[in-house]
Amino acid sequence: MSTDDLSSTTKEAHRTITPRRVSFDWQTTPLHWIPDEPTATHVINVLHLLLPAGERWFVKVFKEGLPLVDDPELLKDVKGFMGQEATHSVQHGHVLDHLAAQRLETADYTKYVDFLFEKLLGETPPLGAPIPTQEWLRLRLSVIAAIEQFTAVLGNWVLHAEALDHAHCDEVMLDLLRWHGAEEVEHRSVAFDMYQHCGGRGPSRYARRIAGMTVTAPVMLYLWAWGAAYLIRHDPQLAGRLRYSLAEHNRAVRKGLLPTWRELGAAIPRYLRRSYHPSQEGSLRKAVDYLATSPAARAAAGAIGRSATA
Repeated sequence: MSTDDLSSTTKEAHRTITPRRVSFDWQTTPLHWIPDEPTATHVINVLHLLLPAGERWFVKVFKEGLPLVDDPELLKDVKGFMGQEATHSVQHGHVLDHLAAQRLETADYTKYVDFLFEKLLGETPPLGAPIPTQEWLRLRLSVIAAIEQFTAVLGNWVLHAEALDHAHCDEVMLDLLRWHGAEEVEHRSVAFDMYQHCGGRGPSRYARRIAGMTVTAPVMLYLWAWGAAYLIRHDPQLAGRLRYSLAEHNRAVRKGLLPTWRELGAAIPRYLRRSYHPSQEGSLRKAVDYLATSPAARAAAGAIGRSATA
């Protein structure tokens, strides 16, 4: 990540968060959409396993928090964020259908992801834990803010990952990833601002932010490694000839097909600084530029324009 990418500040002009009702045609997308790179393909494919349930959960938790938002501008941003996240969930869900059509079933993995978000992190604490309702909401908002730190980093990475272009990736999948990544950079501050607004006052708010990241980082790492191993093991085209390994993962990193461990790891201490704000994260200019050229985003904008003039 370049110095310029980290130079954005809270002085940046406020940008309206608007859902884009995109769609993608998966009929010609191959199972290994990065040619001859099954490990890199499936490490990125873990997004499709986690995001449908995860982003539905974001929307549910934010709905619970809406009555606590008394700042009109933040309320508008939160509603825009919810619209974008709902669209992300739907579009990544369609990719799961595409994987199933290619004989790569994912239900044995995603049932655990559904359990995590719907039961363990649901509206009531698990196992009847005696956590007050407002505190449980604040804890879950802190987890969402921490997750959004990583999605902003990943979004910024995919927007700059020229190696994916050089590898002749499937254009539809690359557009999905970059459209999504651009929107993650575009709304990178909203979950953090929502937590700060609803997370109480004093030292407990910062302590809870630390706790949110302390839980989120290792759980995401575990789910990602497990998901990559699952996809590679069940890939019908590999037929058991390959297993997920750090050696293969790191080979893909060296080729620029996956983000570096340093890029991901450095996001944690940045987030833990008391003075941190996510407007410092990524390149909004790069995100906005991509959204102006994305085939799916342009088609969605065109459809809105045609309906408005009909």
